[in-house]
Amino acid sequence: MPRMDVGMDVTEVLAELEAHCVETLGERDGPRMAALARRGYRIAPAREAAAPAGRSRLGGGALLEPVTEWPHVEGIPLNLMAVLDVDVLAPWLGEELPAVSGLLNFFYLEPDMPYAEYRRFDVFTDSRCWRVVAADPRYAVERLAPSPAYVFDARPAAAAPIITLPSYDEPVVQALLGSDDEDDMPRWFAAFDLSGEWRPGSDDHPAYHWGRHHRAFGWPWPLQSGFLRDGEVHLLQLDSDEQWQFGDFGLLYYVIPLDALRAGDFSQARVEVQCH
Repeated sequence: MPRMDVGMDVTEVLAELEAHCVETLGERDGPRMAALARRGYRIAPAREAAAPAGRSRLGGGALLEPVTEWPHVEGIPLNLMAVLDVDVLAPWLGEELPAVSGLLNFFYLEPDMPYAEYRRFDVFTDSRCWRVVAADPRYAVERLAPSPAYVFDARPAAAAPIITLPSYDEPVVQALLGSDDEDDMPRWFAAFDLSGEWRPGSDDHPAYHWGRHHRAFGWPWPLQSGFLRDGEVHLLQLDSDEQWQFGDFGLLYYVIPLDALRAGDFSQARVEVQCH
């Protein structure tokens, strides 16, 4: 089974991050912020950076077991957005990815048909309009979406390890910082500067110059405001690019309750869409 060579010591990277948080937020809040860090990946088409992360891909065909039905809503097939090869990504994620293995297929409703024919579905709130489907790589075969689903260009996906911190307006950060009185504003601006990702190693790594905000696991990068519900974790974030667009150049996020992730129950996954 292929594995990601992350090329770094996570203990060393987390220590570096904590020192940075302490420098930014001080001796009290810096370690507390650093403790919120989660490991994840930046994702990009392999042609833009490194070799593909196993069978990970953006667009193209799904990797499903022969007995798995293609997901649909009232006969309209969903689109395959991405596949993550979790077995390849797992070594960097460690215990932050409990009891999950194999391949994860991410689907969303964006058919190749006039909007008037499917506007009855609310693609933002109707849980039938998205799906996360796991597959055993020993049996998974490539399948293209049936018509009228649109098939996006297949792009093998590379992955670069990152450490992520929550957005300053996630509830966990608000609880950490306490009040938002005027005297505390410098701390809020400092937390804003920490939001996003911590890039371990050299900034010369080509992965850190990828142009889109595709991301797997870790904390999401919210375009508008924090949206994770209590107990939820982030699976995948897709940015608008030359293949797809979410609202007004927005982002599509897949999240799931941690307990459901541990149980392998991806029926509880939900999506969030944020745009400009």
